[in-house]
Amino acid sequence: MRVMEIRDQWSVDNIVLAERAEPVPGPTQILLRMRAASLNYRDHVMVRRGYGNRSGSLPLVPLSDGVGEVVAAGAAVTRFRVGDRACPTMFQDWVSGPFKDGHWRSQLGGPRDGVMQELMAVEEQAAVRVPDFLTDLEAAALPCAAVTAWSAIVAQNPVKAGDVVLVQGTGGVSLFALQFAKMQGARVIALSSSDERLDRARALGADHLVNYRAVPEWGRAVRELTNGTGADHVVEVGGAGTLAQSVRAVRGGGTISLIGVLGGAAGEFSLPHVVTQNIRLQGVTVGNRDMFEDMLRAMEQHRMRPVIDGTVYVFTEVAAAIRDFPDGGHVGKVCVSFAE
Repeated sequence: MRVMEIRDQWSVDNIVLAERAEPVPGPTQILLRMRAASLNYRDHVMVRRGYGNRSGSLPLVPLSDGVGEVVAAGAAVTRFRVGDRACPTMFQDWVSGPFKDGHWRSQLGGPRDGVMQELMAVEEQAAVRVPDFLTDLEAAALPCAAVTAWSAIVAQNPVKAGDVVLVQGTGGVSLFALQFAKMQGARVIALSSSDERLDRARALGADHLVNYRAVPEWGRAVRELTNGTGADHVVEVGGAGTLAQSVRAVRGGGTISLIGVLGGAAGEFSLPHVVTQNIRLQGVTVGNRDMFEDMLRAMEQHRMRPVIDGTVYVFTEVAAAIRDFPDGGHVGKVCVSFAE
């Protein structure tokens, strides 16, 4: 079977097409013929071995997120039938309960081989069935970004009707967070550097829009939009580049869900303000399989569809997709189709 793999040296330039033996599913495994994949910022970091020893070893199949059709199943499999569509979970060993340190070893796309392979065998406990109303590209968008947003907005510290949620940008996690927050009955403030992308956020239900290039002190703008109170919940994807403004934007006793580090991994912000305002700074590392299935039930009930960027790559273009990803011109999820 064909795979795309990082070979010889950690670099996006060393992602090559290769052949591997077809996997044979064990008694409790399903065999997926993969149909589509999607990208996360993590994939851009991973191909450069940006997570150090946690990146795994070479050769490595990249990307954590994808969907496939079940084409074979082990004798003991009960959760799936041949013909079902399924997404492997990003953390293959995290089925339920809280995150534990050892779970990181089971991440797809590093340190374990990811989804850029035509056939993939996974434990039935490490996959979820995809609702029929979702396309392959939409389903492939879910395992990391959507579950992360669900974990932040619903699972870890549930947003309530009437809360104000601030989302940053129009990437995958931010737009999923916007959609889930509206599902919960919240009011959403969306940030972007582009008025055109802000219009897309408005179409998804954003109540207030702030162009952070035009308004660099957007923390103050959020305060003004909330009559001086601040946002109840901030979905923080910028990291060091935006955290100080997020601290200014959140209300006393509010929550900042720290998800990404797009603007840098180290920076300065006001620790005394966090303490004196009783702000909760919450790290979010995707979520477990049970959260994934809860999220899918809610999406099916509300017929919520992921936002897919207009540029879709093909199987052999995954290196170009990863190379282009940091430019940030996309809206929603960047996907890879396995169809010829």
